[in-house]
Amino acid sequence: MNNLAIIAARGGSKRIPRKNIRNFLDKPALCWPVNAAKASGCFNTVMVSTDDALIADTARACGAEVPFLREAASSGDHATLADVLKEVLDAYALRGQHFDLVGLFLATAFFADPAMIRQACASLQQNVADVVMPVLRFPYPVQRALIKDTSDFMDFMHPEHALTRSQDLEEAYYDSGQYYLLRAASFAQSGRIIAGRVKGMEIPWHAAVDVDEESDWIRAEQLAKAFGKP
Repeated sequence: MNNLAIIAARGGSKRIPRKNIRNFLDKPALCWPVNAAKASGCFNTVMVSTDDALIADTARACGAEVPFLREAASSGDHATLADVLKEVLDAYALRGQHFDLVGLFLATAFFADPAMIRQACASLQQNVADVVMPVLRFPYPVQRALIKDTSDFMDFMHPEHALTRSQDLEEAYYDSGQYYLLRAASFAQSGRIIAGRVKGMEIPWHAAVDVDEESDWIRAEQLAKAFGKP
């Protein structure tokens, strides 16, 4: 099989400027998923999709390929990961290269585990799923979530569960924001990253941080130091 890993790393981060090449512990952020993808042994090609020349240089220094830069349409604040994936696959297709499986990684996937990536690839190769993604379990039943109005008065989001015991409610999960492994053919058919048979691999609470704010970055470094990295 011909498999591709894409690390999405645009240059326009506003809340944490240049976060995709800022040093996380001892190396630039995007080097972590690049190294994890390479260490997994699942991918024939590991590339970084970016619109930024400095990020491209950093990616190459980390051992990734940057055969082309992103177009403006896939680099703006409203561009989606699906836009990025389509652009990359189309660009490779024009070069006569086609892929069976694709791993789409966020540049801040510091905790991506090569062993788990291999497990996800195996699920796709064995036709167990169309998409595999690491997920986290909500620490409290989402069915008993609270919402508040403009005056800060609270109410249950799902009043029918106001008296339901926590142990009687179904567990729920959320996207870890690390990576997605999927069949290129499935994406070509649906145009969506999360579609078809989606398999979730649960990871522990300390193995992922969605890095949007400075406080998220600090927490991620603290977790990496406290629990170690894969």
